[in-house]
Amino acid sequence: MNNWKDWRRHQRAELMAARECIGEADHRRWSAAITELLKQGFLALRTSTVGFCWPHRGEYDPRPLMFFFQTRGATLALPEVVNKHEPLRFRKWWQEAPMKIGAYDIPVPDNTDLVTVDALIIPMIGFDKLGFRLGYGSGYFDRTLAVMKPRPLAIGVAFEILRLENLHPHAHDIPMDFVVTEAGIYHATHRGLKSVSAGQCADILTARTGEIKETQG
Repeated sequence: MNNWKDWRRHQRAELMAARECIGEADHRRWSAAITELLKQGFLALRTSTVGFCWPHRGEYDPRPLMFFFQTRGATLALPEVVNKHEPLRFRKWWQEAPMKIGAYDIPVPDNTDLVTVDALIIPMIGFDKLGFRLGYGSGYFDRTLAVMKPRPLAIGVAFEILRLENLHPHAHDIPMDFVVTEAGIYHATHRGLKSVSAGQCADILTARTGEIKETQG
């Protein structure tokens, strides 16, 4: 695609403007729906190390889910930018963790322990029918997912109004494993996003865990 960077820049600006225009009541209701779907469909995260992102510029607010998982025994983490061309690293977070302002004026844990995450809840400015994510353009999550072994489960979260037909992905773009919106849970397959129930989601994750163990063994 010619001028794909300009195209993505234009889409990013339009989608962010649309997201920031969401009314407070709708934002709260849609975020609550996403939180409930993540609770129901991803039970294994309650005993995992999970990376979140502090809400920024109208994104889905994961903090109620973070508090919920914390009380269920999960280890939580927030990403930290090391420098522009390196993968993210993740620092342990809990409700009373010391915080500081990090890159892009987003709060991050202040020198807490570094952890390796099993799963990531990743905000998306936009997403397409194959589960590819439109982010802020710096490539941090693609770069991070590309080097982590085993690769953590990537769960993209966004509102339905941010859905696009095709993001015209490039070789370095990595699709999400799942996309969760206020409308439901979608499994990213080679044929595109497939709507799944919470129970089907759990079955897919169980099979994925078994495959990872076989690979490691």
